[in-house]
Amino acid sequence: MSDPTNAPGSATVPEGWSSEMLELGSAFRRVARALNRMRGRDTHLGDSELGYAQFELLIELHDRGPLPAGELATAAGLAPGTVTQMLDHLAACGHVERVRSETDRRVVVTRVTRSGRRKLEAKRAAWRARWEGALGELDADEMLAATRVLERLGTMFEEVSSESRLEGSEQPSEDPAKASGG
Repeated sequence: MSDPTNAPGSATVPEGWSSEMLELGSAFRRVARALNRMRGRDTHLGDSELGYAQFELLIELHDRGPLPAGELATAAGLAPGTVTQMLDHLAACGHVERVRSETDRRVVVTRVTRSGRRKLEAKRAAWRARWEGALGELDADEMLAATRVLERLGTMFEEVSSESRLEGSEQPSEDPAKASGG
């Protein structure tokens, strides 16, 4: 593997950091940008296509059962207004339906329909094939190490998010992935 600190135009390794940590930060930024691009393309999908964010909502509803829109927004990490618009679209396509809660008739919950389950399973199968193609050659130790790294990064970003809310700002002043040297 080449030394990224000697590559033209590369960032220098901050004191106390390894070149591997710098490379991890860079790889993380590439993944984050790819996810952002993928989510951005969701706005250009046809009526019957299921976008990544909608896919995530269907997963939450399928795995957790019927939920009120507010709980679903929290679970998916999205704004309530965004979730409401997405649910309107999913309902219009027949993938979800809104019904009164069986435990509290005052509450309206959203649940996945048979059509939504079929769409969800088809999308899950396509994603499983992508994951297997991308990760199939990794051994169990590599997968466990990657899992630990992602869990730590997730915890770190959740902490940054919580700190930002406590400080009264919506987001940190600098891109955390970029701040990591990536």
